[in-house]
Amino acid sequence: MRVKLGIHIIFGMINWTLLETAEQIDGIKKQPGYSIIFKHSTRCSISMMAKRRFEMDGDELPPDISMYFLDLIKYRELSNKIASDFQVHHESPQMLLIKDGECILDQSHGQISVEEAVTVL
Repeated sequence: MRVKLGIHIIFGMINWTLLETAEQIDGIKKQPGYSIIFKHSTRCSISMMAKRRFEMDGDELPPDISMYFLDLIKYRELSNKIASDFQVHHESPQMLLIKDGECILDQSHGQISVEEAVTVL
């Protein structure tokens, strides 16, 4: 299921907010609580599999967690900003769990797991 809702897009069980501006990333850094950033390469089959697996398990995530999706092919400069601002190495695919503006979990490729993210919450 794919439904566009303004800057939101729903894949599977997850209502993603599309990351399209540096200001959104700045807002995530200031946002209290938990957020997830999923960086996805639309040209990579490994990224597609990791995203699909993450979305299939998305119903295990708390409903109040903010979910952000970055198409890093379209917005590579934002991917670089995320790496710099959250002090992580750029990967693709990559999932970052953010708490109160700090990255507390950084997963990439086959390590991306909703189950592990939930244990850190």
